Amino acid sequence: MEMTENQDIPKLSYPCAYPIKVVGEHTDDFLAVIVAIVQQHDPQVKKEEVRVRPSSKGRYVSLHIVFTAQGPDHIAALHADLRASGRVQIVL
Repeated sequence: MEMTENQDIPKLSYPCAYPIKVVGEHTDDFLAVIVAIVQQHDPQVKKEEVRVRPSSKGRYVSLHIVFTAQGPDHIAALHADLRASGRVQIVL
């Protein structure tokens, strides 16, 4: 089935809980650095609520974080700040 612009694509209603996945090299301070960046955009995010999953060989780690997004620009700004940190390989 081919997608067209006119098909009903679910729209987000803001503010909303928005999950992101951040992948980077597994270092001692990666979690703290990433949580600090996310907290600049949503101070309610707590380090204890972040799901951490190391890669099979332990070189990388993925963080699953849910933050309160205020709109598409807010999400884009967070993605930009995470990429600008120089610590992040992928943001999904």
